[in-house]
Amino acid sequence: MTLTLTTTERLTRARGDLRMGVPVVLCMAGSAAMVVAVEALEPSRLADLRGFGTPVLAITARRAETLKARAYDGDLARIVLPADAGLPWLRSVADPADDLRAPMKGPLQSLRDGPADLHRAALALAKSAHLLPAVLVVPVVHPLQLAQDSGLTLLALDDITPVLAALSPMAEVVSARVPLVASSAGRVHIFRPDDGGEEHYAIEIGKPDRAAPVLARLHSACFTGDVLGSLKCDCGPQLRAALAQMGEEGAGVLLYLNQEGRGIGLANKMRAYSLQDQGFDTVEANHRLGFEDDERDFRLGAEILRKMGFSAVRLMTNNPKKLAMMEGCGLHVTERVPLKVGMTAENSAYLATKAAKSGHLL
Repeated sequence: MTLTLTTTERLTRARGDLRMGVPVVLCMAGSAAMVVAVEALEPSRLADLRGFGTPVLAITARRAETLKARAYDGDLARIVLPADAGLPWLRSVADPADDLRAPMKGPLQSLRDGPADLHRAALALAKSAHLLPAVLVVPVVHPLQLAQDSGLTLLALDDITPVLAALSPMAEVVSARVPLVASSAGRVHIFRPDDGGEEHYAIEIGKPDRAAPVLARLHSACFTGDVLGSLKCDCGPQLRAALAQMGEEGAGVLLYLNQEGRGIGLANKMRAYSLQDQGFDTVEANHRLGFEDDERDFRLGAEILRKMGFSAVRLMTNNPKKLAMMEGCGLHVTERVPLKVGMTAENSAYLATKAAKSGHLL
């Protein structure tokens, strides 16, 4: 028997470390670095990191575009820190909250020589921890000794790259009957991923025939819309309308996927809302934060439906990308069921952006 952590377990620990401002050691053949998320970094730790070498700030190409920085590595930019750069400067580059008030952060000098693999992995880790995608990278020697002496998590790039790209296996933990407003014949299934990430839920209405296409919806968690009744989006009305239609038909499955804010997390979603108040649309706000239009992984939905015994769906969605994803994951979509509800004066511009930039059929 061994108590050695698996790669998945070390990755999960590394996400927690980054959220607490603790450095993580990344290594690959010929190079290694300590990485820390700018969002959680403290001044004393920044001073300690500088004692190991010259830090480089890694940001995504989306954020670099806003800052007029050169992304020589394609999907990211490695920014040289000015000699007098402190934590306020780092955070101003990482977080767009004050971009309009203080738009000039530079000029910023980007590195163009040498590999960016460790920087890329560090940004992926920060995203998966729902932190702003901006990381400080400090080259180090003797990474194993450093990790052991300081109690830091050590990750080998060759080990973590396939794990970061893969969908974590999920298992059903429990299910129980829950009478709902939409249907007294409701059952909630809880699915838990092996990587310690967020649990996802399947709300089963009635007893859908596993041999027939099931009326299904992939609904991403929206605390503000589903719980608070926010008028900025149409999520709450879509949730209730989907369950109501399943109740009327007597059968269906609503998957409630914990991918808040199109996969960027609630804190970053609130940052995006603040940017929208400054005049940016939802896609522009995501880009200014350093994220893509949509960071969700809808393979989760296909995996849960398969585990529940379904192979074909009537998908309730206005998003054609979901149709393509389901088909690509081996689930046959026999029908797209439109779900056009919840338009308000407050979200009309948001919905227009979804149609114009994300291809939603509204």
